[in-house]
Amino acid sequence: MKIIKMNPEDPDEESIHQAIDVLISGGVILYPTDTVYGLGANVFNQKAVKRIYKIKNRDFNKPLSVSVSSLNDLLLIAEIRREHRDLVIEKLPGPFTFVLYKTSVIPDNYISTNKKIGVRIPNCKIAMELSQIFPITSTSANLSSKDTLESPKKIAKQLNGEVDLAIDIGPLSSKSASTVADLTKRDVNILRAGLGSIQ
Repeated sequence: MKIIKMNPEDPDEESIHQAIDVLISGGVILYPTDTVYGLGANVFNQKAVKRIYKIKNRDFNKPLSVSVSSLNDLLLIAEIRREHRDLVIEKLPGPFTFVLYKTSVIPDNYISTNKKIGVRIPNCKIAMELSQIFPITSTSANLSSKDTLESPKKIAKQLNGEVDLAIDIGPLSSKSASTVADLTKRDVNILRAGLGSIQ
């Protein structure tokens, strides 16, 4: 596994492109977000996405959320109900995962086994730049049922070095994952309380 040190406020473009090349080639990366470190793969590469399940020892029936770089990109893969548009615009980028109805761009696969998809826009320059060409998976970098550790070296050890490339910005201050809210109905349904507050 290759580790790249990076300044979160001033990401090195050459290193970002190197990480994107890994994603394009079907690799899996470890990257920072505004909550915890995540595991990223090109969502359109089913083999790469399947690797993440194996790395995490995750149940294949549990879908993975997706990270995009902007609201325009989000609207390419998901539909927002009219009554929730202001909420989404207000909270993103931020520590939220919104469950929405997906568009036909996203096929039925490990990312989405039904008509819904969880979407994030992390308030993190690195995460947004990594997903500027295509959406990437956004799942915590840990073994299922285990705590998410704060540093890439500890995470890599927990994951047995299975990741191809890691972007290291040092330990993250947050130990909480994103707040997950289902916006597919009129009322907002909080599925998981995390770092972000809907109130």
